Parts: sequence; C-alpha cells; structure tokens
Amino acid sequence: MSKIVEVVAGALIGADGRFLLGSRPEGKPYAGYWEFPGGKIEPGETPYAALARELHEEMGITVRHATPWMTKHFVYEHATVFLRFFRVWAWDGELHAREGQSFSWQTPGVLSVEPMLPANGPVLRALAIPDLVSITCAYEIGADAVLDALAASTTARWVIVREPQLDRDALAAFVEQVAARVHPKGGKVIVNGDPAWLAGLPVDGVHLTAARLAEARERPAFDWVGASVHSAAELERAAELGCDYALLGHVKPTPTHPDRAPLGWNGFASLLANGTPIPVLALGGLGVDDLLEARVHGAHGIALMRGAWR
Repeated sequence: MSKIVEVVAGALIGADGRFLLGSRPEGKPYAGYWEFPGGKIEPGETPYAALARELHEEMGITVRHATPWMTKHFVYEHATVFLRFFRVWAWDGELHAREGQSFSWQTPGVLSVEPMLPANGPVLRALAIPDLVSITCAYEIGADAVLDALAASTTARWVIVREPQLDRDALAAFVEQVAARVHPKGGKVIVNGDPAWLAGLPVDGVHLTAARLAEARERPAFDWVGASVHSAAELERAAELGCDYALLGHVKPTPTHPDRAPLGWNGFASLLANGTPIPVLALGGLGVDDLLEARVHGAHGIALMRGAWR
C-alpha cells in the first residue's frame, strides 16, 4: 500500500453562496483539472494551520474564519490521499494566482468548469445541501400550520417530512401538499418513511431512520438519501451505504427524546473527531442561532423541527 499523503483543502464560500474552484497549474499531476485549493499538511502542522498557509501561498489571502467539514480518502495513480476539507467563510486580501492557476466562482448544483479532480466530485454534491433543513411536525402543530408556513416562505427550502402517525394514504396526501408548496420555489422534499411507500410520489429523496439504516442492504433508489444517526458506528454505516448526508443528535434536550441524555456540542464533535466522508447536520433542540456553533464543531449545518415553524 502506498504511503498516505495528508492534504487539506478549502471551499471558499462567498457572501452570495457561491464557492471557489482553482485549476491545477502546469507541472503538477492532473494539470488543468479543477479542484478546491489546498495542499499537503507539513510535519507538526495542524490542519487549520496548513490550510491558512496553503491559501496564503497559493492565492495571497489570509484566512480569518474557517470550519472543519468532511474528510475523504482517495487513491490516485501517484498517491493515496487523505483529504481534510474546510469551508472558509472569511478572509482578508484579494485573490492572486501565485502559481499561474485560474479561479472560478461556482454556484452549488451548477458546475460550469471541467474536468474536475476526481476526489472532489462528491464534495460538489455536498455543497448543494443547505445549511438549514426543516423537519415537519404536523402531529404537534397541525398540518395547516406547516403548509401555511411553506406557502409563505420566499426561499427554496429542503423539507424532511417526518409524520410517523400517518398511514400510507395520509402520508401520500400530505407529501403532495408539501411538494406543491416547496417545488415551485426550487426546494426539495425528502420523506422519512418506508422507501416502498414513496414510489410515484413527488419526492426528491428518502430519509432513513436508524433502524432502516441498519436493515438496508443497498442505497435506496432515490436522488437524495439521508439517515438519522446517534453513534460513530451508525455514521460509518450511513457513509458505507452511500447516503448523501446524516442527521446527528440530539445535541440539546428535546421533547422528542425526553429519556435520552443530549450529546452536547463536545459530544457531537467527538463523534466527528476521526472525520466523516458525508456532511453531517446537527439535530435536537436547536434554533437558527445555533448554526455558527454547529459549524465550529464540524457540522455542515442544522436540522430544525419545532424551530423551523416558529
């Protein structure tokens, strides 16, 4: 087995939500391919320090705020690489192509440059997942409250329909009503339910409970697949199955799980300490004000249930 090269990479996120790609310069493997800027971690260097150094050397900026995100293993012809990705939210200085590379700002879900460095392909998909995901709780606040909130929303929302009290027919009817309010605005509808129930419904994906995740032998045949996880083993299983994201919790006390102790932010971060190849959203007792804290502890974003409809 070839030596593993530890590499750090940064997705610079602009104020408009676009992200930056750079081309690999001549003289390097895969010259001309597009990638997220970064480079090797030097001996004794922390990943964050390596990120700051590489981005200054490559493009002349000084990183002010970056948060850990995902990790990836990838085997190239010339090396086996372990990639640590950060999202870079703030920096000082103007971009300069110090290595003769080109830069291009890209919109999540719409790639206008090619070819892409192979290891970075799955990361592009992760960037299309929003920082805030809403989970329905019509069984608590009423279906009309959820549907009215979706109708009044002016933004494209990702909505996970979670209504365990509904039978198959009632769930189908509710999903159709949700989709009618979400899809015209460019949002997506993911349903927490039996994948077999969802055929023919206007859904974009399926969300697996921890029990369904454990039972699954292959990734369900949906565009987007997510899972609820509560341990490092379940998170690893979600990645093995090819899930696009995981919801990890609960972080704070929540009425949904009154008998289980919350993870707290330190517990949440400890489950991500060894890295994860899929984006993880924090869940449980959270509000919009928790987003920045979640990012600092390695989360892609947060999933809101009761907090999404206030």
